[in-house]
Amino acid sequence: MSNVPAVDPPTNCTLQTCPVATSFYSYRINLAANLAFLILFSLLTLSYLAIWLLIRRGHTYATVMILGTISEIIGYAGRVWSYYDQWNETPYLIQIICLTIAPAFYSAGVYLCLAGIVRVFGEGNSRVRPLWYTYIFVPCDVIALVLQAAGGALAATSIDGASDAAELNTGVDILLAGLSWQVFTLTCFIVLCGDLAWRIRRRCRAMGADVALSQDPESVGIRKPKRFQYFLGALALATILILWRCAYRVAELNDGFSGPITYKQGLFIGFEGVLIIVAATLMVVAHPIVCLRGNVIGNSEKTTDKA
Repeated sequence: MSNVPAVDPPTNCTLQTCPVATSFYSYRINLAANLAFLILFSLLTLSYLAIWLLIRRGHTYATVMILGTISEIIGYAGRVWSYYDQWNETPYLIQIICLTIAPAFYSAGVYLCLAGIVRVFGEGNSRVRPLWYTYIFVPCDVIALVLQAAGGALAATSIDGASDAAELNTGVDILLAGLSWQVFTLTCFIVLCGDLAWRIRRRCRAMGADVALSQDPESVGIRKPKRFQYFLGALALATILILWRCAYRVAELNDGFSGPITYKQGLFIGFEGVLIIVAATLMVVAHPIVCLRGNVIGNSEKTTDKA
């Protein structure tokens, strides 16, 4: 990456004494939008927590989704704080790190669902055993999370211009690598999901659904209600939205923290806030712990295991 200039706003600035273009954001933060996201993610956190406590299944799924929404809450709280002082470095760093890593928790939640989906349709329809999807994709997501957190922290602590520009560049490069890895992993996941859907369709046509699909009574009971079809559609759309958001952040950071996309608040609200709030809402409305009866991760031999 070419040299990424550090953001170095004037000290002791206020809206009355300095142009907003000299702040960390270079635009006036939209308070209403950020408050709305803060409230909505707070409600989603309560929803995930309530379902978890009520059903008492899917502990891993509930944990990663709640961690994701809490990260969003902290991030948007940082942006609301910044609204009152856009030259304050602390809230700026908070929102950079928390909003960058939050969707990695959601993609982990998506990955946890595939093993259960395979078991519901029947393991014979998959190229690999169900838990291998978890074993492959969750560690990949952890790598993306670690890279994003480390890169974001390094870049954020160097962004005031006090540190060597090389340190800032290194942080941005690591952060960009984490986001790019997440895009690659999500793309591979979508390809495998498409392959699974194609194999299920082909086998049902060739053999009949009674043979191609699992006839285990619980699997049949999960597949039969319309809510299972809604769940599959909601999960697919949420995955695409998370991928879209990550691709946007890759484009945004391609020129570092001072690229032209970075300073377009409308793009940030639409492609960061709106996309993720819709994805997180889809994953609580069509909750896999309900639609899969808790069968998110666990023993590959039973669909009744608690995650």
